[in-house]
This record gives sequence, C-alpha cells and structure tokens, in this order.
Amino acid sequence: MSCLKGQTIDPPGGVKPFRELRATELNARILKERMDAHGYVLIRNLLFPNDFHRLITEITQVVAAARLLQPGRDPLDRIANPGVAFKDTDPLFKRISDQVFNLESFHAFPHHPTLRQLMELLVGPHVLVHPKSIPRLVFPNAGSFRFLPHQDHHTIAGDLQTYTAWMPLHDCPVKLGPLQILEGSHRYGVQKTPGTGIIPVETAHGDGWVGGRISAGDVLLIHSLTVHAASPNTSSQLRIAVDCRFQSCDRPINPANLIFPGSGAKSWETTYANWRSDKYKYYWKQLPLQFHPSKADLAQLAQTAEPPDIRARYARILTQIREQMPD
Repeated sequence: MSCLKGQTIDPPGGVKPFRELRATELNARILKERMDAHGYVLIRNLLFPNDFHRLITEITQVVAAARLLQPGRDPLDRIANPGVAFKDTDPLFKRISDQVFNLESFHAFPHHPTLRQLMELLVGPHVLVHPKSIPRLVFPNAGSFRFLPHQDHHTIAGDLQTYTAWMPLHDCPVKLGPLQILEGSHRYGVQKTPGTGIIPVETAHGDGWVGGRISAGDVLLIHSLTVHAASPNTSSQLRIAVDCRFQSCDRPINPANLIFPGSGAKSWETTYANWRSDKYKYYWKQLPLQFHPSKADLAQLAQTAEPPDIRARYARILTQIREQMPD
C-alpha cells in the first residue's frame, strides 16, 4: 500500500456503511453475485480468534522486542509508545515488517482451511495462495501520513481475477483505520495514474465510498481492480492486519509474486531459516502455473525494457524463476 505525506481521503458525499454478508449465508452464487456487483464482499465472523491467536501473539512479540509498545503492558494490548509514527520506508519499520514476514505462522495463516474453502467458492477448486502475503502494521500518531486510493492490480499484475483478503487480527473500529472501498470501481477497469498507482479521489470512478468497523474474524474480500484505501489510525493502539492474495491456478500469475525481484537481501532462504516445518516452503513449485509475463517475455524485457534498472529487475525475476521452477 502506498502512502504520501499530507493527503487524506475526503470523498464527496461521505462514507456509507459496508454491505455485509454473514458466514452462514455463504455459497458460490451469492459470493460471485456480490463480488460482480460491488467489487468486494465483507463476510462477518468467518474465522474464530483461535484461528489467528498464535499469529497476533508472535507479531506483537516482535514489535514489543523493538521497544515500540508501552512497557509493562501485555503486548496483545498493542498500546504504542507515545510519539511512535512510521511510514513504510523507515529502516526500523522495514526491519520489523521483515521479521513478521519471516514468521512461519504468518505464512501458514492464508492456508487456513476456512479461507481456502471461501476461495474455492469464488475461483473454483484449484486455488493458488500467493506466497507473499503482506503484514499491515499501522501505528497511531501518524497524522501526517494517509494511505491513498489504489487498485491492487497495480502491484500484483498478472490476472485480473485475483483477490485480496484483508483481515484485521483484532477488532478494528473506525478510529483504528480500517479499509474503505469505492464500491463498483472494479467495473471501470484499470484506473491509471502516472507512476505511483495512486488514484485521486476526485478522479476515481465508482458508485460511492463505503466503510466502517471490521472485527476480528471478519474477512474483507476485494477484487484486484477495486479502488480502496485505509483511513488513518487515530487511536493509541497499533493496528495489525494481513493482506492475503488468491487466484485460480488455472489463470496466469505474475512471476514476481513468487520471488523477490528487488536488489536487497530478502530471499526465501532467509524467510525459511528458522521454520520448524517444510509444509509451506516452495509449495507453488509443484503447481502447473502459467506466467504472465512468460519466461520468454522476461528474457526479452531483460534486454529491452527502459530504464536500465527495470531491465535489471526483469533479469532478477527471470534468474530466480529459472532457478526455482526450471522447465
């Protein structure tokens, strides 16, 4: 998710309440109809607290060890030290996010049987869980930073029929900054903006903004073309949520979603270093995946793309894909 200083969401006409669907009402027809009509589905009480208790416990322990939570309080209370305010480019924030990303429990979570069953209703029996879920750690007192409207397809690419499940690991009232959705925006295709992927509120196309409280166990499922944004965290607590991405194995995936195309030290080897089980390591290697761009496309882009740093990025993607998933 992108963030820019000094800007915020103030949609004309305000924000209406989410349309809700109870977990007991779920079936493939209703789920697809709601997604097709609105570009999102908010499912109440799909998961139970025990389903993610270990994960939130381990995440808050990581943050507490960095001395960013108030000492003497249970880390699960998530009370931030006064004055702690990060943006996603701060070195300490990036280090903490990487530590959370490396947790085995973090990677096990999107494979939860209930989430898989949900996605089977939407994309069919051959569900692909994207391996690079994203921890969303939003500290309070970050009043000068706002998370701006965007479409996940800007960064995920690949097939349009890809979905993000946004899940807070605790109750998330409005003051903690849950997501807001521009309802129906998926019907307008890719809403392009130069470079950043940010879509100005005044130019975003859709049927109106919706939002409200999202509780622990709720799942907000979003189409890759649905415009959305997070509201600011005005509480005293750290907000912890997880973005998990899913699609059908029968549809093409951007290979960058399987590896680390950056020039840093992040890798699957470092991610897996302290895991106790091999269950979720490299699971996608055994799947008959289609790539978009293909390996041939990547080879061409590594020679011709501009500017040179983009060529280098394509070259890294191609090298890693060839190493991890040889023909």
